[in-house]
Amino acid sequence: MSASGAKVPAKKIFRKGKKPEHDGPPHKRRKLDRSQLSSGSPGLTLVPSQDTSTSAFPRGHSTAVIDPELAVDFTTQETKNGESLATLRKMVFGRLEHTSTQTDPGKYLAIDCEMVGVGIDGEESTLARVSIVNYWGAVQLDEFVKQKERVVDYRTKWSGIRPSDMVRAKQFEEVQKTVAALTKDRIIVGHAVHNDLKVLLLSHPGPCIRDTQHLAAKHKVTSSKRPALRNLVKQELDIVIQGGEHSSVTDARATMAVFRIHRKEWEKGFRPLPAPGAGASNKRKRVKSSEPDAPTPPGGGRKGVSSGLSTIVKRTPQTKSKTAVKTTSNNWWTTLGASGIAGKGSMKL
Repeated sequence: MSASGAKVPAKKIFRKGKKPEHDGPPHKRRKLDRSQLSSGSPGLTLVPSQDTSTSAFPRGHSTAVIDPELAVDFTTQETKNGESLATLRKMVFGRLEHTSTQTDPGKYLAIDCEMVGVGIDGEESTLARVSIVNYWGAVQLDEFVKQKERVVDYRTKWSGIRPSDMVRAKQFEEVQKTVAALTKDRIIVGHAVHNDLKVLLLSHPGPCIRDTQHLAAKHKVTSSKRPALRNLVKQELDIVIQGGEHSSVTDARATMAVFRIHRKEWEKGFRPLPAPGAGASNKRKRVKSSEPDAPTPPGGGRKGVSSGLSTIVKRTPQTKSKTAVKTTSNNWWTTLGASGIAGKGSMKL
């Protein structure tokens, strides 16, 4: 076919991901004059860019979250079940000053642990930090635990644990022994405390455990069967915890604060514990009588009860014959059947 001078309209080519071109003059983009923006033109504000290169999280806080303590009212006069909310809030955030007597371990101890990830993909948890506070929030123990396996994930965003913390960490056996000695004959308070005892490889008597997660659901404090600690603290104390990195000391204090609010009601379901040093049972000890023991009746009968025997049977080895021999003692059972007529319970050979 020969070429002709007629104009053939060109076909529009549509490329994938691009809009088709329209006929007419092209649209021009307006260029913004940055000098006008910096001078403060009306209606336009220039927002400075934020440096997001750093990924460090301040201990107990997050870069994207405002300090939760700034919104806390530490001067309120409000009380809940006889407990001052201002005092409990100060205790949770470590602002409460303790007297010399309030630093002793006491009867109740709150415990919380932080874990790191080991194993494949760091999915297995191992103990990295354990903290224990008393009824007033005074720290009784706060130790980092040295790892025996290579740590795959420190979970710093949630646990607050860093590799630098392992420099002053102690061996697991040492920390475990200290925790066992400190909690002996005392009541442990914890939130889902079975997880803390499991990672510590310890057991504790059931009557000496106060699990705030279980008790809150049991007494209908919350509608959830397994309420999270941060939600329970928000509901009861109106404060925010665990907004950034977790702190086992703060979590233990918060757990104790929740327990103190409901202690009187929750303690009704538990029996009072025996005094420290007392045995598991308080059985009466038998007091030995100073009087001499009475002779045991023949036949092994009970004391004061007739055995039914009036004679003693003696076998003679020579003749192998049975001979009835009367006893010469003055015991009452020897007089039975002494007359010619055999009495009840007598035996005549």
